[in-house]
Amino acid sequence: MAAIYPDLADKVVLVTGGAAGIGEFIVRAFAAQKAVVAFVDIQKDRGEKLAAELTAQSQRAHFAPVDVTDTAALQKTIGDFAAKLGPIGVLINNAAHDERHATDTVTSEYWDDRIAVNLKHQFFAAQAVLPGMKAAGGGSIINFGSTSWMIGQGGMAVYTAAKSAVLGLTRSMARDYGSFNIRVNTVAPGWIMTERQIEKWLTPEGEAELMKRQCLKRRLQPAELAKFTLFLASDEASACTNQNYIVDGGWV
Repeated sequence: MAAIYPDLADKVVLVTGGAAGIGEFIVRAFAAQKAVVAFVDIQKDRGEKLAAELTAQSQRAHFAPVDVTDTAALQKTIGDFAAKLGPIGVLINNAAHDERHATDTVTSEYWDDRIAVNLKHQFFAAQAVLPGMKAAGGGSIINFGSTSWMIGQGGMAVYTAAKSAVLGLTRSMARDYGSFNIRVNTVAPGWIMTERQIEKWLTPEGEAELMKRQCLKRRLQPAELAKFTLFLASDEASACTNQNYIVDGGWV
């Protein structure tokens, strides 16, 4: 990690979906900055393993297994973290699930489930941390979106609908809470090569299309998203709010 952000040291950071994928790299990056990192995930074993690893390295990481679609449990866990660790200064709304689905198979129940796992929890996590941020005189909320809806990707209409709505959520909250020095931004990743993406979705044909469309002719790594997230959460980005930052290697 080349850049050091002194203002992130000792800051309480909450990351949703932090046990694997991009979220894991974000947790590791904030821990390396000497932040106090709390993270939640439905993957209990992976979350506990990561927290134990970071703690053994004298970094401060705290994990709680939570299904983010359970709003009451999510908000209670956030409250418990704040009571134990102090007010949450940075919220990273990372948790999501890009399950593919055909439009003609979507039921009302499936729609509600996909919205819950990709959008709803971002609002209620923010709702839970905002009073503490207001009392502390500021904070940073980073909502993770996606470029999938921007490029017109098919095969997962509910997912792309949810991810496009993240931008509206961000802009409304940025307007409502800017007077409290709370910054709210969206990060929209392109095709980031996490374990899951490589195992489930990467094909020779897909990679050929990626190399054709992406300006950078290489696979983008989750650590690159983590580095940008650190910057956006830090005081180096103190004037940045109400924005959608695309990190996709230049998809055209």
